[in-house]
Amino acid sequence: MGNIFSISISWDDILSRCWDSTVGQIAYPCMFKSHLHDLQTALEELTDLKNDLKRRVDNAEQQQHLKRLDQVQRWITRVEAMEAQANNLVNGKDIRSQKVEKLRDSGGGLLCNCKTHYKLGKKLAKMLMEVSALQSRGAFEVVAERVPAAMVYERSIEPTVDMQSTFGKVWDCIEDEQVGIIGLYGMGGVGKTTLLTKINNNFLHTPNDFDLVIWIEVSKDLKLENIQDSIGEKIGSCDGSWKDKDHLRKAEDIFAVLKSKRFVLLLDDIWERVDVAKIGVPIPDRENKSKLVFTTRSEEVCSRMGAHKKIKVECLAWDRAWTLFQEKVGEETLYVHPDIPALAEMVAKECDGLPLALITVGRAMASKKTPQEWNHAIQVLKRSASEFSGMGDEVFPLLKFSYDNLPSEKARSCFLYCALFPEDFLIHKRRLIYCWVGEGILDEYDDMTGAQNQRYDIIGTLVNACLLEGKEDYVKMHDVLRDMALWLACECGKAKDNFIVRTGAHLIKAPDLEKWKGVKRMSLMANQIENLVERSTCPSLSTLLLTDNHLKIIGEGFFQHMPSLRVLDLSENKGITHLPPGISKLKSLQYLNLSQTGIRGLPVELKAFDKLKYLNLEFTSKMDIVPKNVISSFLMLRVLRMYDCGSSDDILFGGEEALVEELVCLKHLDVMTMTMRCVSAFERLWTSLNLLACTQVLCIESFTSVISLDISALANMKHLDILNICDCESLEDLKTDLLWNGGAVQVPNDPCNSIITIKSFFHSLQRVSVYECPKLKDLTWLIFAPNLVTIDIHDCPEMEQIINSRQLSKIEEVVDGFNSFAKLNNLILLNLSKLKNIYANALPSPYLKTIVVFNCPQLKQLPLDSSVNRRNVVIEGEEEWWNGLEWEDGTTRNDFISCFRNLNI
Repeated sequence: MGNIFSISISWDDILSRCWDSTVGQIAYPCMFKSHLHDLQTALEELTDLKNDLKRRVDNAEQQQHLKRLDQVQRWITRVEAMEAQANNLVNGKDIRSQKVEKLRDSGGGLLCNCKTHYKLGKKLAKMLMEVSALQSRGAFEVVAERVPAAMVYERSIEPTVDMQSTFGKVWDCIEDEQVGIIGLYGMGGVGKTTLLTKINNNFLHTPNDFDLVIWIEVSKDLKLENIQDSIGEKIGSCDGSWKDKDHLRKAEDIFAVLKSKRFVLLLDDIWERVDVAKIGVPIPDRENKSKLVFTTRSEEVCSRMGAHKKIKVECLAWDRAWTLFQEKVGEETLYVHPDIPALAEMVAKECDGLPLALITVGRAMASKKTPQEWNHAIQVLKRSASEFSGMGDEVFPLLKFSYDNLPSEKARSCFLYCALFPEDFLIHKRRLIYCWVGEGILDEYDDMTGAQNQRYDIIGTLVNACLLEGKEDYVKMHDVLRDMALWLACECGKAKDNFIVRTGAHLIKAPDLEKWKGVKRMSLMANQIENLVERSTCPSLSTLLLTDNHLKIIGEGFFQHMPSLRVLDLSENKGITHLPPGISKLKSLQYLNLSQTGIRGLPVELKAFDKLKYLNLEFTSKMDIVPKNVISSFLMLRVLRMYDCGSSDDILFGGEEALVEELVCLKHLDVMTMTMRCVSAFERLWTSLNLLACTQVLCIESFTSVISLDISALANMKHLDILNICDCESLEDLKTDLLWNGGAVQVPNDPCNSIITIKSFFHSLQRVSVYECPKLKDLTWLIFAPNLVTIDIHDCPEMEQIINSRQLSKIEEVVDGFNSFAKLNNLILLNLSKLKNIYANALPSPYLKTIVVFNCPQLKQLPLDSSVNRRNVVIEGEEEWWNGLEWEDGTTRNDFISCFRNLNI
């Protein structure tokens, strides 16, 4: 049979499908106009719905900092696609636009092509259904949500000189789990914010385990709730109800989030303690491993914040400062003329490494292309830096915040006074303090200790605020801060023209005296002025500093009209041999400094100084006469400095004994320095408790006929800081005739007959120098000075031991827990030809820094062992001596090899 197949189809289905096809093809064209109108209406409604939704989304994103939901964005995208497609069809832009136009014009009549009509009509109907479906899905109750903040947001930073060294120190602390709170402090404009920004951005580029980095700029107007709002926004808690919460509720919310995270909180520019616990921030510690890093201008704020690590942001070293300055000036300007590079270095040095000043001045000089312009800039910066473009309106106002933030007007006045000293001048703290007292800036105290505490507290305040740089006994003012201080004192406020400061200006004569009339403080230090002969009228002048000039003559009438002068400094003028009698007109004078002058005598007219509180006659080696009753007439005198005054004991009206008798009359004396050349005067000194108490520096000199000197009574000198013994050619022994009473010592001939402990004997003594005593054999008594910092011994050829071993053993038997030299920093031994032993034990001092040994050929051992902190010790000496030293063992020697420096004298 052939291939046979059959299909079974219902006749009813055939009729139905034919009918549907026929009717449909007729219906679509017939309904075309109606569908087109409905589509247009639906499309308008859909567009309105989309626009309303987009407005809601934009508002949420811009004002509430939310992010739109993905489903919302997807719906908007579909609507916009549908709008484009429908508009093309409705507006006749479809690829079959001509057919649509014909269909529209014919009203969908049956005369048109039925197949085309059918397809277009069906497409309209389908699109209408899709538009309706999109409309029904466009009712969103929530259009956006808060998304988790990024771990850290990158902050813009101006390219500047590399701060890698300081940055490395900070980053090491961040990686150290033992350090939770890090304080970065330094003067204004030094780059603290730049450093903090580099730290913030480094979290983006360095693998780390932190969940969140939060940056907040605090500034002077501290408001804890503003900080809370910034943190709340960062952690996603700042929703609609946030503003209605009080600070306690906000703190709870912040704590609830941060307690489970490892976070870094960066606080920029804080001026006082920020109580992060009140904000709701968990205190960073080794348990939660979070970090708090902040910047401030005050080291004190670092302490108040409980910083585990304090890092000072220093000004730039010269090479980096010069690089930064060159970048801001630009090569085109810098090398346009061969003279400009050298002049540019001079300009850059006026900025003293302060980045803010380097950038400001560098930009201002970028358009200056002649040497004349650069020379003018140097003159302006030296004479009045505030007149330089950008300094008076950008740099100084920023630095002034530190000045304004000082705790008192007294501190601000003390700061401004420092500007009277030359650039880069190391100001001795004591000198500065007594000028302040002489000016009346600081209060008087009956109690010497209270006075000193207050005065040093002021210095500490200025150092902590980074307005002064402190180093041991000295302070220094940064050049730009000094310029700012002069701007404040002379130009900025009501005190205009109060200061005239022309230090280091190569002046050969004083400024025109007509300019002195309204001046309150004048400094002409470090010039070449030789004569002051003109009469001056200075009713307001209170301070006159003439230190380090070439003064030879001061005219009789020069001081005639200075009724308010309180501070007069003529020191370091070797050419001055006498003072004019007219100096007696200075009735208000409280501070007079004649140190290091060629003065040969004091005029009797000084008796008129009944308000004088400070008199400095140190290093006046040509002084040959002090009239009788002049010193004793200074009844208000508190400080008398006569170290190395004169050259013999006969110069002071017949001998030092008479001088001591006058000193006894000075009941208010707090501080005295003295060189004693007479044994009887030395012994008379001990009978005055007041003189014993106020002596701070004592030199025993030229006791030529004395073989043995009992210095036991020095124990009563409670404030003796420095003791020098020199040029005593017959002296063989310094006795301490002590009476032992268990663990205490009684001093013979003590007016109070007191019992003192070992710890209080020579308690204040910090420096001892002994030199040119050719017969002296030892200095065993030094073991009774527990706070010695420096021992300096030279040119004592008979000295065999510094501390006598046998005497030391006897003392150790009597006194339990005896410990000497615990604070010793420096040991200097020069030209001691017979010295064999320094100290029987190893020096116990953890502060030991320097040992200098020269021409001590018999010294074969040093009092060192492995307990000494070798990292801080420098041993200087001849290489031959070093190679011949004997050590306890080879290990100890190897430990100290790296400490040795070859000394070439």
